[in-house]
Amino acid sequence: MSKTYYNPEDLKKFGDITEFQKEMGDKFFDWYGEVFKPGALTAREKSLIALAVAHAIQCPYCIDAYTDDSMKKGADEEQMMEAVHVSAAIRGGASLVHGVQMMNKVKEKLM
Repeated sequence: MSKTYYNPEDLKKFGDITEFQKEMGDKFFDWYGEVFKPGALTAREKSLIALAVAHAIQCPYCIDAYTDDSMKKGADEEQMMEAVHVSAAIRGGASLVHGVQMMNKVKEKLM
């Protein structure tokens, strides 16, 4: 296995984050569990959203976890890639819309 900054084995240690701060860690996991319960969105829909967000924030642990989770919840390759494309479009659009700020500044300086 090639050495990377992110050790895939560390994902298995996620539950250990309570070790240095049990009270807040426990509160996080209680909330996290509630968030992913089916509600207005299905568990599968929430998993696909999480997969898209994982790509937007570029978290390799989250990408691994929510790729597996999405597949377990019935998402196929096309649906998962579409979620990634939605993430990329929003991320790209967010960069581009900030171009308006630059355009406003240029117009302000030129007037």
